[in-house]
Amino acid sequence: MTDKVEEALSYEQARDELIEVVRRLEAGGTSLEESLGLWERGEELAKVCRRWLEGARARLDAALTEEAEEEEAE
Repeated sequence: MTDKVEEALSYEQARDELIEVVRRLEAGGTSLEESLGLWERGEELAKVCRRWLEGARARLDAALTEEAEEEEAE
């Protein structure tokens, strides 16, 4: 998957697809080749979700820092 395609996925889209990948892997009945492909896709989707969550955490930390600085200035 290219970075452009990964960037186009929202957190919710990546999470929902990851849930589906896990469901399919847990259900079994797939060939080794298909299972490996699903695993790789799951890893990519997990990275997308992680990036979104890290970005959200950074924004939250920045907002909390800004709020603390404003309180100190008062």
